[in-house]
This record gives sequence, C-alpha cells and structure tokens, in this order.
Amino acid sequence: MKNAASFIAILLFSAIGFAQNGPKIEFAAPDNTIDYGKISKGDNGLRSFEFTNTGDAPLLITGAESTVSSIIVTKPAAAIQPGKKGKIDVKYNMVAGPIRKTITVETNAVNYPDGRVALKIKGEVQ
Repeated sequence: MKNAASFIAILLFSAIGFAQNGPKIEFAAPDNTIDYGKISKGDNGLRSFEFTNTGDAPLLITGAESTVSSIIVTKPAAAIQPGKKGKIDVKYNMVAGPIRKTITVETNAVNYPDGRVALKIKGEVQ
C-alpha cells in the first residue's frame, strides 16, 4: 500500500510538472469543423470559427490561410488575452458542388504541435 501511495504521489507531481504554460487555443466548433450543410449559391458563404484563449499568456494568430483561392480567411490582428474570445472568418466562394476544404492556422499556442491548427469546412453548394 505504501508503494501505491508513493507511485500516485510521483504521478501527480509529474503531471503538474508537464503542464504547459502559455497561450492555448480552444475552438467552439466540434472537431474544428464547420458544416455548411446543403446551401444555395445565393448564400454569402461567410462563417466564423470562434475560439477562446484558455492559456495564461497572450495568443497570437500569426497566419491563417487556405491552399485554394476559393476561400478568403480573415484573422484577428491583435493578440487575444487570456480568457478572451476571438474569431477567424472564412468566406467560401459559392461554387456548385461539395465543400471539403482545410484552413491552416499558425499560432503561438502550446496545446497544438508547432502551434498549427487545421480548421475544416464541409458541405454542399447546390
């Protein structure tokens, strides 16, 4: 029993020691995905990825872009302070057919490898 208690104490201290300090980004969209659903060409194609800085330092969005020209991405210019919310706007050019696109966001967040976050949009334009 003494060994089990010692093991648990060491495990708890290790977990605290590995806790990451710094900015952390948490998106409101499940799986970082926005589903446009079935929409018409008349839709303006504008959607927003809302997020919160859940860390303890200012969050910087240093880049946000798609590899296709049919998407315009607008990111916040200023740092997002701890506990505050922000948004990244995505405007899709309403071309008929399926939507399956990825936007890469570059940040200083410590909870994603290299601060890179993949955001996805999906749906179908009719």
